[in-house]
Amino acid sequence: MLTKRKWTTLASVIAIAVAGQAAAWEEAPQLAEQVAAGSLPPVDERLPAEPLLMDVIEGPGEYGGTLRRAILGGGDQHNMVRTIGSDNMVRWSPDWSEVRPNIAKSWDVSDDASKFTFHLREGMKWSDGAPFTADDIMFWYEDVFSDAALTPNKDSTFVGPVGPVKISKIDDVTVEFDFGAPNGLFLQALAYGFGYHATAYPKHYLSQFMPKYNDDVQALVEAEPTVGDWVQLFNLKAGPMDTPLFWQNPDRPTLHAWHLTNAYGATDRVIAERNPYYYKVDSQGQQLPYIDRITYDQVEDVETILLKAFNGEIDYMLRHLGRPSNKASLTDNMERGKYGFFDVGDLPANIMILMMNLNHTDPLKREVINNKDFRIGVSHAMNRQEVIDLLYFGAGTPAQTAPREGSDLYKEEYAKQYTEYDTDLANAYLDKVLPEKDADGYRLGPDGERFTMVFLVADVFGLQYPDAMELIAGYAADVGLDFQIRTTDRSRLIELHTSNDFDAYLWNCSGGQADAYLTPICYVPTISNSVSWAREWAAWGVDPSTGEEPPQEVKDIFDTYNQVRSAATPEAQKELMQKVLDMAAEQFFTIGMVQNDPVFGIARNNVRNVPNPLPIAGQLWFPAPYTAQMYFEGGTNLP
Repeated sequence: MLTKRKWTTLASVIAIAVAGQAAAWEEAPQLAEQVAAGSLPPVDERLPAEPLLMDVIEGPGEYGGTLRRAILGGGDQHNMVRTIGSDNMVRWSPDWSEVRPNIAKSWDVSDDASKFTFHLREGMKWSDGAPFTADDIMFWYEDVFSDAALTPNKDSTFVGPVGPVKISKIDDVTVEFDFGAPNGLFLQALAYGFGYHATAYPKHYLSQFMPKYNDDVQALVEAEPTVGDWVQLFNLKAGPMDTPLFWQNPDRPTLHAWHLTNAYGATDRVIAERNPYYYKVDSQGQQLPYIDRITYDQVEDVETILLKAFNGEIDYMLRHLGRPSNKASLTDNMERGKYGFFDVGDLPANIMILMMNLNHTDPLKREVINNKDFRIGVSHAMNRQEVIDLLYFGAGTPAQTAPREGSDLYKEEYAKQYTEYDTDLANAYLDKVLPEKDADGYRLGPDGERFTMVFLVADVFGLQYPDAMELIAGYAADVGLDFQIRTTDRSRLIELHTSNDFDAYLWNCSGGQADAYLTPICYVPTISNSVSWAREWAAWGVDPSTGEEPPQEVKDIFDTYNQVRSAATPEAQKELMQKVLDMAAEQFFTIGMVQNDPVFGIARNNVRNVPNPLPIAGQLWFPAPYTAQMYFEGGTNLP
């Protein structure tokens, strides 16, 4: 992992170098026209006193052009999160090797890694020109994060080994995060996906939706037909970035390189225009981003996105396209579409996981699902290699949910346990749990009725889950298990599993690489919008006054992972994390199917400063914040 102080000194050096160029800032022609017309302040008044000097990949770029993408309806908001969002306090380097300055220009860490003091950029502004200061972070902390009605489940990024963080304002550009105990992974977690919360809540805009700041907030409630009180109103206007609500409110100011001009889902095309107050520059003093706007054409299915790529209507994209089954057709149409491939290091712990609800509200189903022999039996019934051959053209490896080979946490036994396809062995384990069968050969539950599990399935990430579930249900039937399939869209699936209203579903999980330290969501019960296999235990793990007390074996995992987070050295973190993985493997919480080969994306031939390979894992939401450095050679998206 990382040394904690490295970037304090280097950030100051960069700031001094950049400050010396203050008289030579350059801006996009479209912004210069607005300045000349008097509708926008000059660039030196829009940039902070010490902008962030962006470490561009190939070199300084040219202004102009529209980056064209496509988006599905419903729950495809991460399409925008990964290209526009992820402007956190700090950021990962493009090769995911170290934490670097971002919104914060520097930071200091106490000797025991319990307190983190962040120094913000003086004069930094939101996308509407309003000042961004420590008051915005304090607004999020005091009025959103600390309010149980608005934040009933606190993200683990901001919950240390002894409880939620305490944040205090030192001055307008300095804030202190105090965890009350060592929290050695905090900077790394803050650079990861959900670290965005601390800098995503503009007080000057969002405070109007709170009675604390607005005596007339009830009038706003009554003007919004879909809400019943101010809490619902606030959630509508201030939904988290990883939910559709964030992208359905174009009036909300942001710190991103582009800001929406219309709401996601309201029209057939979502448009994001350049933020004239963006805080990053290149080595020549050019304010980023280079590209004028990003458009997302809303389409019905992945096949339409593929056709748009063939026709040269996609400039940069990996989401939905980078599946092995598309590689041949995309290769055949490269000349027609005028694009090339880039590599994507998307190597999660597993891309297809049977997540059964260990905290099921039905006591009979809970009894069966929580029996490890049942899960082992299901695992041995799965013909993983056939799934890989039929759906992924052989590009993958049969495996459980585990760190991958090449990770410093890899152990073969984690990945390979119970992966042998053996129906006799599967039946032997299942007979221990559900020995009786009905006349059709299906196993009976403890109540004497056929034991049926309903799997929620959505067609997401290009992973062909509906087709895979048909195969999985067939394998289950071969050993007397009735697995039913309920196809839905992503947003509805998330709604059901986050409300604990489900039997099981197919999904993927981070934790295949170093991200296991930061988001061990398939090794430790965790509150998450994407992964829920023991949500009540996870709530207890954050706050023992909530959720459901887990068995001692799960408590031990919580305790050991808290020690990982408290450890101040990489060596201690690794030793403790290995213990967490040992215990999680013994519990066998989820059933993994496939560890994928690296995937790919496409970029039009004149797009420059493209990260290659592009690192992605779990909530490492790349290419943001590096999309701002991309540009079109010649200043247009037409080659």
